[in-house]
Amino acid sequence: MDTVVIPKYSLDRDCTTLSRHILQQLNNYSGEAQDLSAIMARIGLAGKLIARRLSRAGLMDNVLGFTGESNIQGESVKKMDVYANEVFISVFKHSGLVCRLASEEMEKPFYIPENCPIGRYTLLYDPIDGSSNVDINLNVGSIFSIRQQEGEDLDGKAEDLLQDGRKQVAAGYILYGPATVLVYTMGKGVHSFFLDPSLGEFILAEENIRIPEHGSVYSVNEGNFWHWDEGYRNYIRYVHRHEGYTGRYSGALVADVHRILTQGGVFLYPGSTDKPEGKLRLLYEVAPLAFIIEQAGGKATNGRDNILDIVPKTLHQRTPVILGSPKDVDLVQSFL
Repeated sequence: MDTVVIPKYSLDRDCTTLSRHILQQLNNYSGEAQDLSAIMARIGLAGKLIARRLSRAGLMDNVLGFTGESNIQGESVKKMDVYANEVFISVFKHSGLVCRLASEEMEKPFYIPENCPIGRYTLLYDPIDGSSNVDINLNVGSIFSIRQQEGEDLDGKAEDLLQDGRKQVAAGYILYGPATVLVYTMGKGVHSFFLDPSLGEFILAEENIRIPEHGSVYSVNEGNFWHWDEGYRNYIRYVHRHEGYTGRYSGALVADVHRILTQGGVFLYPGSTDKPEGKLRLLYEVAPLAFIIEQAGGKATNGRDNILDIVPKTLHQRTPVILGSPKDVDLVQSFL
């Protein structure tokens, strides 16, 4: 009789869900740990709902295209932007976990008064990053940041959120691609999870991700070349003239940064002559990603200051950014 060989699987890894991993990271089952685990589970639920919607977008009416409206930054709003923003609100509305949600799609934070006596956290997020890619079926993502609410915020201005990025309790992103991937940090390393559709769970894929010291990829929209300061243009001339560099730019921040995180290299979004402050939002996009990159051993700067040390003056403040492998970030800065 032939011997049947049963493949060996790591039961621990197969069963390490996102919620369980959070509790293991915090190494306790306190009320705070369980709240953070529950918040991350809700973020995961939002990711599952958005991933499902994206997978069916071409088969459904009124999903693709623009709404005809503009957001607080004056940008045209995609229908998926609105849907994803409403998903985050709906999954937290009756959760008792967060008092406010702040999004780049909303001028002011969305308050959940019934949660405020017990939910002492604020979720900041970009519901759909790279939404211009939705209609052509390319990668998009969601970015999130969890911050502790400080004070009562009686006037509704959320001024307690105008603090540096080191005040983040946790941050992460969800990448919607061939697989749905969630990456997060709570200041104890960077960890990635893949959505298993058969289980409906995010399952641990890799712990303590480390960004390579140097990578071959530089990711930047070179179409803006003549709108940059001379230092940035000189860096691009340098990589054009030296072997070993590859340009990769998708138009979706999460996708480009995920590539840099896993393969090394540098992502740049400089300011321009007409928009010296850049395009990317500090609180909703850049600070969360900088937290992840720094926890993975990389660097993030606006060309002058560490991103995580910048104190914003407004909720929707923008900033230039250079982030990625430490040697590649240093190289870019050497030209500025």
